[in-house]
Amino acid sequence: MAGGTDLLTKMKDGLIEPEVIISLKNIEELKKIEYLPGKGVVIGARITHNELVDSEILNKKYLSVSEAAHQIAANQVRHMGTIGGNLINAVPSADLPPILIALNASIKLVGPGGERIIPLEELFTGVCTTCCAPNEILAAVMIPDQKMTGSNYVKFGSRRSGALAIVGVASAVEVDGNTIKDVRIALGAVAPTPIRALKAEAFLKGKAISDAILDEAGVIASEEAKPISDIRGSAEYRKNLVHVFTRRTLRKAIDNGHV
Repeated sequence: MAGGTDLLTKMKDGLIEPEVIISLKNIEELKKIEYLPGKGVVIGARITHNELVDSEILNKKYLSVSEAAHQIAANQVRHMGTIGGNLINAVPSADLPPILIALNASIKLVGPGGERIIPLEELFTGVCTTCCAPNEILAAVMIPDQKMTGSNYVKFGSRRSGALAIVGVASAVEVDGNTIKDVRIALGAVAPTPIRALKAEAFLKGKAISDAILDEAGVIASEEAKPISDIRGSAEYRKNLVHVFTRRTLRKAIDNGHV
């Protein structure tokens, strides 16, 4: 247990009944945000959402991550919840996976057999399931140095703040003049796991920037989404949101001019 905001709720609801809980709160190595040349920004798994929001390193190098963290739940949850918990719980509507995937982040898993580093997008195997072994913990998130010139995350929830994402879309772009040289688009809450909009990415690469091109990319991304219908929104509604929010996040990533 790190922050416990998900674990304790599941225990209270009777969804899990662990015989033993192991606290990670005294492992100081998991409580760092640092820039390491050659590795990029390394974020310990115990870093809370509010610490992501307030981090000088992230505000300078990856402001979009701080902005995404600020959209998570309420302040009380952001004060306790951790980046490691947000990822390892593998909830499809989680806010941090899309922007971290767009920035090509990787993670470090540590267990008795040593450590392994994998791309973040390979962590998720299904709804609330991951490739993390029972005797492993997620120790750190690494965001590599970027050639991308801008990035952004937008979400739509059922209320103004603190809501779970009905749809979340993140993008990172490399712009040269008026041309999109490279782009990564990640979608949340529209499939069992966060997914890349690979066809939309391929469509955009090498294109001159225009509202029509960005809108078409949104249409393509909406066709790549695989949402379900539930109490928070129908599949058709979510697909339409992917169209709109893909266009919106791309425009913001291009115009912001910061990663």
